[in-house]
Amino acid sequence: MAVYPYPAAKETAMTPGPASHPDSPATGGEGGCRLLLVRHAKAVPKGDPAEDAERPLSERGRADAHRTGRWLAQSGHAPALALCSPARRTRQTWQLLVPELAGPPSAVHDGRLYAATPQALVRVLAERAAGLGCVALVGHNPGIHELASALCGSGPRKLRERLAEGFPTSGVVVVDLPDGWDALTPGAGRLTDFWSPPR
Repeated sequence: MAVYPYPAAKETAMTPGPASHPDSPATGGEGGCRLLLVRHAKAVPKGDPAEDAERPLSERGRADAHRTGRWLAQSGHAPALALCSPARRTRQTWQLLVPELAGPPSAVHDGRLYAATPQALVRVLAERAAGLGCVALVGHNPGIHELASALCGSGPRKLRERLAEGFPTSGVVVVDLPDGWDALTPGAGRLTDFWSPPR
């Protein structure tokens, strides 16, 4: 599949698209799927750049990761697979949120997701998500925010405006892709929901 250029989040055009009910099923329509983009919970401050991948979650981050899991469970999101960066803070985020889920999916820790560009995230999704209705991706800013902003060509205006402002730690962006994983192109998704823990 062709990988299209993804602009930075602040440069992404946000244009309204056709309306659809926010609770429409993840696999509604032929080939439709749902992507749950999860930013890792808050980590301890940066120190030596060489040790960035080993930064653990802060105390607040650990509490927020549990809240993220509860929100996913209460919202009825049931990913068939989790794709997770192997960085310590992303692994810990997944480990802390997954007990809240009724039917935890298997997780794949893929090194290409660490500090990944939107293009790299798309390549991993296209490779690993084929045939699945709902997939969670646990990753990092700025790549995950840039991907969410570029994909979401439609959805409630308030949600899109909020996404344009940022993607907080422990946040979840829910993107419906009516044309499936083969259509991971700018503007192809609908922003269905956006949640983050209260600050």
